[in-house]
Amino acid sequence: MALASASALAADGLPSTGLGQSWPNATDVSASPHWHVYVFERNGIRYVQINDLGGKVRAAFAASNGNFLVLPVGADAAHVATPQEPQTSTARAKGEVVYHDASVNVLVAPLANGATGVYVANGDCKDPIECSSRFN
Repeated sequence: MALASASALAADGLPSTGLGQSWPNATDVSASPHWHVYVFERNGIRYVQINDLGGKVRAAFAASNGNFLVLPVGADAAHVATPQEPQTSTARAKGEVVYHDASVNVLVAPLANGATGVYVANGDCKDPIECSSRFN
């Protein structure tokens, strides 16, 4: 049993399984009381998942060496913006930072269509919306 548990953890103690689950067996690292954020790692790639308070998966992405890849997971997967895949925006959304570490900064904001926008940027970015959007 201990061997199985150890194999499900990355070298730095982050879980390597559970991505996409409503209530994964992972620590909630959200910086906001309005969201759940879970971080996983496998083969040196970090995965971040954002869930709403009801456990609904809203979005997830992979991060490695300043590059981000939006995963086809969650109700708002089509509304995730990264520097590599910026979203076009006509107005500045107001939101809140839900996760921040040295390499990743994530802000969540309501969109006019009722969806949730997830803005992902490098950890040193001061404004994830600006760092991951194209403005008209």
